[in-house]
Amino acid sequence: MSDLHKEVSELEQKSATAARLFDIRRIIGGLFVVYGVIVTIAGINPSDEDLKKAEGVHINLWTGLAMLVLGLFFLVWLKLRPAQVPSDGPDPADG
Repeated sequence: MSDLHKEVSELEQKSATAARLFDIRRIIGGLFVVYGVIVTIAGINPSDEDLKKAEGVHINLWTGLAMLVLGLFFLVWLKLRPAQVPSDGPDPADG
C-alpha cells in the first residue's frame, strides 16, 4: 500500500510541475518580451521613409516598449500568483 501511495504522490508532483510549466501566462509573457525586444530594436533607428509612413511617430519604438511592458506584466503576475493545481477529491464544503 505504501508503494502505491508513493507512486501517486510522485505523479501529483509531476502534474503540479507540468501545470506550472505550461501556464499560459508564461507563454504569453515570454512571447511578448521576445517580440517586444525585436520591435524595440527595430524602432530605435527608423529610416526617414518609415517615419514618413507613420507621420513622424516612432511607432515601432512605442509598440515595442508597450509589448515589453505587457510581457513583463504577465511574467510578474505569474511570479506573484503561481498556478495552483486543483485537487481531484470532493470538496467537503459541498456537503
